[in-house]
Amino acid sequence: MDDSSILIIGANGQLGKALQTRYPGAVAVDSDKLDITNVDAIYHFDWSNVKTVINAAAYTNVDGAETPEGRILAWRINSVGAANLARVAIGRDIQIVHVSTDYVFDGQQAEHTEDEPFSPLGVYAQSKAAGDIAVSLASKHYILRTSWVIGDGPNFVRTMLELGQKGVAPTVVADQVGRLTFTSQLVNAIDHLLTKQAEFGTYNVSNGGQPASWADITRTIFKQAEYDLTVTDTTTSEYFAGKPGIAPRPLQSTLALDKLQATGFTPTDWRSDLENYIGNQHVN
Repeated sequence: MDDSSILIIGANGQLGKALQTRYPGAVAVDSDKLDITNVDAIYHFDWSNVKTVINAAAYTNVDGAETPEGRILAWRINSVGAANLARVAIGRDIQIVHVSTDYVFDGQQAEHTEDEPFSPLGVYAQSKAAGDIAVSLASKHYILRTSWVIGDGPNFVRTMLELGQKGVAPTVVADQVGRLTFTSQLVNAIDHLLTKQAEFGTYNVSNGGQPASWADITRTIFKQAEYDLTVTDTTTSEYFAGKPGIAPRPLQSTLALDKLQATGFTPTDWRSDLENYIGNQHVN
């Protein structure tokens, strides 16, 4: 596949950075170069050489989306922006790769399949579900539903490593269960689907391995980083008690990976990628 025919949206995010590493010849833009929420900007952009657009742009501040300002931004970027890109994909016969989230579900099912009906809880979740619906109207679409993304940028693993370095023994929620998704894994899956020319549609993408709670993931982080610290369990409701403006979280975020695996893709266990990630952070 010719890198130069790929347009990466959301270049400055964790996934955007990883995509640029994989596709160095691609055109990569962020909102300063292409505002996907602006119809005029979309119209005047040079699409002549674009055959694949990868939309890694999103408003991901889950709690911020519950504020009056954040609600507008979440809907503009996650819904209107996605719809604008879908319109271009339809009009110009471009294939679109769109990154979604486990938040489009309410987290009541122990494992989520691609055909589970939408049941988003908060504003962020609702805006992402609306974006999925818009992108699904494009005939050449891959919607990649993922969870708990870890890459080059602020994220849960880095936060826990920083606490560990300071000798802080944290209290972490133990009733949210899922799998980490490292950007390397997500990029590998994207490249696999594009290279194999897999059937268009929606695919769940995360690392493989046994699902775990945030608390147990923290214990694994500390063990791998050799921090002798105790992690105390708490519930989501207890952790956020008395804190206003908190978005509801799905408690079960485990994504079924059967459909992706049926294309010939083998997910890496999240513990293996975590060990590599920690090693690259130069901690201990």
